[in-house]
Amino acid sequence: MRTEYVEAVLELVALIPAGTAVAYGDVAELLGSGGPRQVGSVMSHHGSSVPWWRVLKSSGDAPPGLEHEALALYLQEGTPLLGRYDDFLRTGEGRWRVDLASGRWAPTDADFDRIDAIAERLERESHKLSVPDDEMTV
Repeated sequence: MRTEYVEAVLELVALIPAGTAVAYGDVAELLGSGGPRQVGSVMSHHGSSVPWWRVLKSSGDAPPGLEHEALALYLQEGTPLLGRYDDFLRTGEGRWRVDLASGRWAPTDADFDRIDAIAERLERESHKLSVPDDEMTV
């Protein structure tokens, strides 16, 4: 995966405020590049330095294998949840998920300015990579 794409995804994820979340596809849509699988791959391989728990499947399910850690963070941040997370905390049983309908991040105008800058930088870098060197000289 291209370094520019990885950096753009991580920079955008770092903007997501506590108590909110987005789906992998939301990140791709905001960047105007890639798709849910590409964003998921970036997060699984490089996401430990950003709030990874704020990016999840469109179902609202936490990343597999990280449910306990993610749930503790969601509760700490006040992220809206659905289901039986109390049972899950006590026994490891019970299903729960993030309520993306009410907890999905709604970027502000200032956030959109930053997102647009990230997306434009990614587009410029992608264009540079797709144009042969001999065509770049004027």
